[in-house]
Amino acid sequence: MRRFLLMVGAVAALLIGYVLYLANDAGEFRSLANQPYGQCRQIPGMPGSEDITIHPDGRFAYISSDDRRAVINGNPTPGAIFRYDLNAAAATPVNMTPDADLRFRPHGISLYVGADGRKTLFVVNHPGESLFGAPDAEDNGPLHTIEVFDVQDNALVHRQTHADPALVSPNDVVAVDHERFYVTNDHGSSPGTMRQLEDYLRLPWANVVYFDGGLFAEAAEGLSYANGINVSADGTELYVAEVSRKRIRVYQRDPASGALTLQQTLDVGFGADNIEIDPATGDLWVGGHPRLLTFVRHAADADINSPSQVVRVQPGNFGYQVSTEFVDTGELISGASVGAWRDGRLLIGSVFEDHILDCSR
Repeated sequence: MRRFLLMVGAVAALLIGYVLYLANDAGEFRSLANQPYGQCRQIPGMPGSEDITIHPDGRFAYISSDDRRAVINGNPTPGAIFRYDLNAAAATPVNMTPDADLRFRPHGISLYVGADGRKTLFVVNHPGESLFGAPDAEDNGPLHTIEVFDVQDNALVHRQTHADPALVSPNDVVAVDHERFYVTNDHGSSPGTMRQLEDYLRLPWANVVYFDGGLFAEAAEGLSYANGINVSADGTELYVAEVSRKRIRVYQRDPASGALTLQQTLDVGFGADNIEIDPATGDLWVGGHPRLLTFVRHAADADINSPSQVVRVQPGNFGYQVSTEFVDTGELISGASVGAWRDGRLLIGSVFEDHILDCSR
């Protein structure tokens, strides 16, 4: 009996130790103070603005919106892509997909603008399944898709739907031309016990998938909760956020074949979510979660605030420099997932909130 009790005590001590280690590594004991980015306005009307990308000319932002609280509560509404005019004094976001149905559940987005000005928007969509519940769908179509839209004047014209078994749990997408793109799968397992183990043991089962215009193929493996993804302006480097490891992987990219070679990992000190690129400087702007387990609680309970953070990662001749540009303990915006910057203007979106922040210095 004594040996048995000793074994039980040892197992309990190991479990308690791991829980404390996990909580500390997730930032739960981290001291936070608000660090605003100039003056910020809350812009309502776009619930669950999980991803934001800004046109290279800095005039319009495109915003992915999905009311995930409504989905969780069993009352889903169609998702939307909004366009937000950064030059208007009091801009009202415009729904670019007013005819979308319940199977449109946008997540990560990527805008590709060609040298001739042609614009294509790629959207991760979850018509049948997501981390935060599924819509009430009558058909048995694909669980996940990549939707491709041509941006024509003031409209999004749907061009193509991509579905493939390789899209296990797609999170974000980055286009490298009007046809080809990379997608992160944030998990390698389906919803259920194995996915929970993958999360809390931080198992490296996530990956990056490449679509070469004809076929999907794995481009990078062994990631823990692969999240945001983006590519350098010259197309030679690709960046992937690992939210549960609080880091960004930097890959060298072969533009001809799409092949990726891991170059280094960058510790950014918080749960990095989406990555946006400043085309003028190549700087990475990364939104995310300084307290990851608090964000998990926030996902389950809207009354629990989850702190938000945005950092700037500057490439240089002697490596990358990481600087914090925005911190909020959850009052202005809770559970931020993206920070898109252009010319002193910072737009911050989140997974669940009913507004974005428009901040300027």
